[in-house]
Amino acid sequence: MKIGLFFGSFNPVHNGHLIIANMVLQEAKLNQVWLVVSPQNPFKKKITLLKERERLNLINLAIENNSKLKASDIEFGLPKPSYTIDTLTYLKEKYPQHTFSLIMGSDNVEQIHEWKNGELILKNYKILVYKRTEEEKLQHPNVKYLEFPLLDISATFIRLKIKEGFDMNYFLPEAVWNHIRDYKLYK
Repeated sequence: MKIGLFFGSFNPVHNGHLIIANMVLQEAKLNQVWLVVSPQNPFKKKITLLKERERLNLINLAIENNSKLKASDIEFGLPKPSYTIDTLTYLKEKYPQHTFSLIMGSDNVEQIHEWKNGELILKNYKILVYKRTEEEKLQHPNVKYLEFPLLDISATFIRLKIKEGFDMNYFLPEAVWNHIRDYKLYK
């Protein structure tokens, strides 16, 4: 099976994430996209994160009827902080029958040389890139830029507006918004 791995904090998962996952799934002709919840991104502060299980639950609420998208807790049992190369190595050992590609924004692919074993990731994995900026700087045989509209929806913005009391219904899947509102998350 061809699987795209979409890593993220998903704090919270929003419609932009789901649009990207769905478009990459179709554009790259993948069988599934796994939304991999990162317990602790080494480049981000942990202070603003909901607990990892709560973020996983929000993804499950968002994709409940879509068999092509899957919420993944694969990094929950791995050492923290989470390094992509370690997760990829683990997945390759656990699921040798699958072919994995990485899904990431153009801003992240530009920083891949700063990642732990970034060159090894570039060498051994296809990277499917969605635009976060208008530029496509990194040229590499394993990097494929996908064409669809630039989405500028930010979980940081969503969290801020929820804290300020805004209705974020149209930014989030309905089930996710209802859960966040009912449990007063991000307040």
